[in-house]
Amino acid sequence: MKYLIVGLGNIGPQYAFTRHNVGFMALDRLAAQEGLSFKMEKLAYHTEWKTKGRSIHLIKPTTYMNLSGKALNYWLNHLKIEKENILVITDDLALPTGKIRLKPKGSAGGHNGLKDIEAVLGTSEYARLRIGVGDDFPKGRQVDYVLDNFPEDELIGMIAKLDKAKDMILSFCTEGIDRCMNNYNE
Repeated sequence: MKYLIVGLGNIGPQYAFTRHNVGFMALDRLAAQEGLSFKMEKLAYHTEWKTKGRSIHLIKPTTYMNLSGKALNYWLNHLKIEKENILVITDDLALPTGKIRLKPKGSAGGHNGLKDIEAVLGTSEYARLRIGVGDDFPKGRQVDYVLDNFPEDELIGMIAKLDKAKDMILSFCTEGIDRCMNNYNE
């Protein structure tokens, strides 16, 4: 069985440790722990992880956040993966920093990457792993906040949460979304 795990973020070193890049950070952490290397392929950095009879494809779109759906759709069709086997990892302002929650579907909640995915797929019914980045910003400064680097203390705390995200990805792919949500949602 095949799965497509999509970490949302923006390419380039200036974005590497920004709040908006926690999707990339989660996949980078998983890849490092599993000895995987991403390769630049069509519309994304891609690697594959095989475990417990599952073929898990990890992508980090190179289309920038606002066009994430283009890369997701290409890989979904290229690999012939069912929509119920997609997991999108994204930052979430509505969750406190470091809180992680898996949902089987939902709204874009103002997130441009999720809006684009929903527009391309024609549905909001796909799993998403939401990683909280908090909302400690002045009115009208949301963009600056999500594109700012994590402060060092938050970044250190986020590393343990990224390890939990890896466990959740594995659980999603091997045990299913319901069991994963029951075991891991905070």
